[in-house]
Amino acid sequence: MRITCVQGDITTETTDAIVNAANSSLLGGGGVDGAIHRAAGPGLLSACRELRATSLPDGLPVGDAVATPGFDLPARWVIHTVGPNRRAGQTDPQQLASCFTRSLEVAEELGARTVSFPAVSAGVYGWDGDEVARIALAAVRRHPADRVDGVRFVLFSDRLLAAFEAAQSR
Repeated sequence: MRITCVQGDITTETTDAIVNAANSSLLGGGGVDGAIHRAAGPGLLSACRELRATSLPDGLPVGDAVATPGFDLPARWVIHTVGPNRRAGQTDPQQLASCFTRSLEVAEELGARTVSFPAVSAGVYGWDGDEVARIALAAVRRHPADRVDGVRFVLFSDRLLAAFEAAQSR
């Protein structure tokens, strides 16, 4: 599996699937989540509402992942994952690692060959970017690369890009 790190806007990625750092409601929010919902158009919110009305009435648990179509995005699918919120006392690194492994499992179920990730939990959820980079890269490297050929970390700041590049060189 080829792993790359770039600074950019995940909503413009042409990979098969992009990962959304969602909240458990799946109904949109700020940061990456809000940007993805805005760029995908109203179909994404409708699909998320349908998930909440059917298979996820209590919302998506921390560390899990679920997919919807990409709607108006260049990516075919959006894989939603809920990272742990350090500010709310969710400090288990295994929950954060699970966001990346579950997203890759969902990508494989979909048949996605390429996946783009943000720095899940590194924004308003209060996790240190260096820690997120280390955990994310380790989780992706441990994942058996059965179907996914490429993982791209699309990071919104110079500092996060530097953290992921440093973790990748280890």
